[in-house]
Amino acid sequence: MPADSSTVPNASTSRSRLPVPDGTLPVGIALLIAGIATYAFFRVGTLAVGGDEEFKPIVSLWFATFALAPGFFLPLEQELGRALAHRRAIGDGTRPVIQKIVRLGVGLVAVIVIAILAASPLIASSYFDGDWWMVLALVGTFVAYAPAHLARGVCSGSGRFRDYAVIMGSDGVIRILLCVVLAVIGIKAAGAYGMAVAMSPLFAVAYVWRRGALKPIPRTLHTDTVVNAPDGYEPFAAEPLTDEGSEASWNEVTPNLGWLLLGSVFAATLLNAGPITMTLLADEGQDDLVTRFSYGVLLARIPLFLFQAVQAALLPGLSRLAARGELVEFRAGMKRLSIVVVAVGVVGTLGAFILGPIAIELVYDAELGGRTLAVLALASAVYMMALAIGQAVIALKGHALVALGWAIGVVTFVLVTWLASDDLFRRIELGLLFSSITALIAFSFALRARLAAGVPPDQGSIIEATSPRR
Repeated sequence: MPADSSTVPNASTSRSRLPVPDGTLPVGIALLIAGIATYAFFRVGTLAVGGDEEFKPIVSLWFATFALAPGFFLPLEQELGRALAHRRAIGDGTRPVIQKIVRLGVGLVAVIVIAILAASPLIASSYFDGDWWMVLALVGTFVAYAPAHLARGVCSGSGRFRDYAVIMGSDGVIRILLCVVLAVIGIKAAGAYGMAVAMSPLFAVAYVWRRGALKPIPRTLHTDTVVNAPDGYEPFAAEPLTDEGSEASWNEVTPNLGWLLLGSVFAATLLNAGPITMTLLADEGQDDLVTRFSYGVLLARIPLFLFQAVQAALLPGLSRLAARGELVEFRAGMKRLSIVVVAVGVVGTLGAFILGPIAIELVYDAELGGRTLAVLALASAVYMMALAIGQAVIALKGHALVALGWAIGVVTFVLVTWLASDDLFRRIELGLLFSSITALIAFSFALRARLAAGVPPDQGSIIEATSPRR
């Protein structure tokens, strides 16, 4: 008996185009704003403190922050978003889940801060050139970015995508505004700009909290009427949400947290390993080299920033194809995605080689060779492909495989950087390139294995796979 067409109103459209998830546009815009603000902060900050050498401690803080803070707290964001979305779907209250994850976040922050304080003499002398203000700023980043990621988790899991985008995009905007204010009033101390890096996410968290976006939305049971919903709330259909709910177990909020935490820390470390390693290996008097190399890394990441905005639409759609059992369409979508990444990588690498030296001189008034910029761009392109395939593996419930793949990448970076060359730039460039290649190979084998096994994703694995990386 043929199915009634009225019961499947989207059947035709679901196959004709890739599904685009709610919130794609604001999240994509936020990613682009954050990327532009990053370039502006480096330029304004360098001028404000008096040059590349004076800016070097801020560069070191920047890359340490974005290697560690998202690495530790993005998994909490992902698990909170997944657990809240699940409770929304079944009509259970969300407050117990939020309280559970917040307690976990507070404990994690406490452990990290204690570890930093215990190692502070070594961190200050070996990494920050004796600048204790930067150690304090590093502590501040963990105190500030933990609530920012938890707030993002609440917003994504509750369907408040515009508020999610505000938290993500305004971080960079607030940072550059603070930097400009400090420069205008004539402050040149690097520590002040370090604190601007640390505290910038708290402004957006305070804003969305004040407008009620981080509170569970009371919803009358057995009705679709939302009570006192804030602007930007985008509810699922017929999903009662109450302020209170059933008790949340640790198993409910942390089923994949360990693997996500390992994978996230390794991935963020690999993304920021170049400037961090430059800081550790550079000799006295080479501070300007560290800053110039960091400019090159930022320039090489332009395609990655742009791709993340597109990725926010593509990967959820691919995951949902697999969730419907349409694995042929899933493979075709992954092939198209791979072609796009390869094309972007080729254009980005050639552009970095030919135009990169001109661009870095215009933007940052610095010199860096085309070969260095091309290798950095190629490494970024390979990392971009690895990130896309790795997220697809997570969507297919391959959390442990992704953690293993990023771990292999980090080990490769250490070995290549150690053994490849005596030239400071060359050894780090090759380390970044080959580490991304090994991670990509690991994820490609993992994806092939998950697809061959016919593993279907669920709502939770899709949410974990599609949280934007920074």
